[in-house]
Amino acid sequence: MNANLYSLFRSRFPQDLDDCWLETEDAQYYSWRDLERGTAKIANLLTSLNLPAGSRIAAQVEKSPEALMLYLATVRAGFVYLPLNTAYQSSEMRYFIEDASPAVVVCSPKNFGWVTQIAFKAGTQHVFTLDEAHAGRNSGSLLSRAVHHADTFETVQREGDDLAAILYTSGTTGRSKGAMLTHHNLASNIRVLHEAWEWRTGDVLLHALPLFHIHGLFVAAHGALMNGSKMIFLNKFDSSTVIRHLPRSTVFMGVPTYYVRLLSDPAFTRDVCQHMRLFVSGSAPLLAETFSAFMQTTGHTLLERYGMSETAMLTSNPYAGKRKLGTVGPALPGVSVRVTRSDGHVCAVDEIGDIQVRGPNVFKGYWQMPEKTAEEFTADGYFKTGDVGQLDSEGYLSIVGRSKDLIISGGYNVYPKEIESVIDELPGVLESAVIGVPHADFGEAVTAVVVLRPGAELNEAGIIHALKNQIANFKVPKRVHVISELPRNTMGKVQKNNLRDQFGK
Repeated sequence: MNANLYSLFRSRFPQDLDDCWLETEDAQYYSWRDLERGTAKIANLLTSLNLPAGSRIAAQVEKSPEALMLYLATVRAGFVYLPLNTAYQSSEMRYFIEDASPAVVVCSPKNFGWVTQIAFKAGTQHVFTLDEAHAGRNSGSLLSRAVHHADTFETVQREGDDLAAILYTSGTTGRSKGAMLTHHNLASNIRVLHEAWEWRTGDVLLHALPLFHIHGLFVAAHGALMNGSKMIFLNKFDSSTVIRHLPRSTVFMGVPTYYVRLLSDPAFTRDVCQHMRLFVSGSAPLLAETFSAFMQTTGHTLLERYGMSETAMLTSNPYAGKRKLGTVGPALPGVSVRVTRSDGHVCAVDEIGDIQVRGPNVFKGYWQMPEKTAEEFTADGYFKTGDVGQLDSEGYLSIVGRSKDLIISGGYNVYPKEIESVIDELPGVLESAVIGVPHADFGEAVTAVVVLRPGAELNEAGIIHALKNQIANFKVPKRVHVISELPRNTMGKVQKNNLRDQFGK
């Protein structure tokens, strides 16, 4: 059997290839036949370039049906896909291109000039643009070139252990690392999610996530492909556009910020959601208030799950069963999750420790970093996620934070998530982030950064006073900074490194 991931998806296409595969927000329709032929043309173009085996195809392109076809064509042709955040600027792109040495770089037309300079200087042989709508007249357009190639292509034979994609980690500490994901990593994970979330005939995915991240590409888009389901494909998240399309959808996946914005829109009602089957939340922690407000407004319970670039999805609250607030659910079938102490021994129930995982979804290693790869795996093959958490008596995992965010103040371990949970419950607080900053006496001082609700009159002294009655003194922040908005990346994760830079002095 061919282990190429595209072969798996192709086997799941509906019998009638003229059925709708993807509908854009401006009502353009793409059939499954369009997908088959479009990926064949791009795969033929890539093959005609006589690239070395295992070549990386880097893409920094706006979200579009053609961008998704480019990904699938790359995999189909046996090459390695490298998606890059559309927000990256020249210094960041230089690092990724120099590190990954892609044979082909595809970019947006507006960035063609400066991306080409970086790519050619790094030794890349081919640079194309990807016009957002249609091929156009640009001689550098990949779609203009591909249109002249045949619309049939025999999917390249691949082994399960061959690379399908490289995803660079967010790089909040040190330089960003390229996580190497194989065809088997991605196939095994989407098979498990297909069963766990009970995908069914007639499901329609409302897709509002970006395509350069594991959530939008390897969870959402893969899920629809695995089920042979239609996607309603939005260029970006916009609450009014999402609400307009929800009545024709059954599955939606988003980051917590999406759900906060939906809840603030008066048009988001129970009636709008009556045909929905599943709302999934991930990529960042979900506030208890959002979880409860969503249930009250829609009658639906958000399903939280946990994964990362190196592993795809690891745990999930059950589709049919208890979805516990504040947890990301038990391990998915085939995945082993454990929480360990610093000495390597497994933690007791509800004891906080380091999260380690093992399973067919866990990546092959970091690109060109064999020493770093070896450091991140235990002797018995578990990957050290860098996250800190606890398992309850039913095996549900709760994430406390990142190990690098652990604060050691006066010799005591302080977990930011615990303090954030208490601060977020204070009247007038919208959300918070707790960080450690250098301190002459304590080593690190606990510091809180807080966003208040409109009209709230809380101040630093009031917050500290309230906390002293609820948590141990060594956990109480030495300083509280009130700001208008927490800095977040495109997937909604709070960028604590930015806060440490801002308030570390």
